[in-house]
Amino acid sequence: MKKVLWFLMGIAGGFIAAHLINKDPRGQEVLAEVDLRISEFTDRMADAYRTQEAKIEGLVADAQDAAAAQLDD
Repeated sequence: MKKVLWFLMGIAGGFIAAHLINKDPRGQEVLAEVDLRISEFTDRMADAYRTQEAKIEGLVADAQDAAAAQLDD
């Protein structure tokens, strides 16, 4: 129970700190920079995921074609 309390206090402290930082113009710039970097990271991860997904779909299609050819023979 004590760990949950510390966890919730950490979340609340983070929100308070972010709110105070957001009031300062320099803080807004820092938060905007962090947001931009997070967006870039998530975009790269999504692109990598789609690339891998397409590669796997191609392998599955090739395997299905090979299996269908074996069944036809």
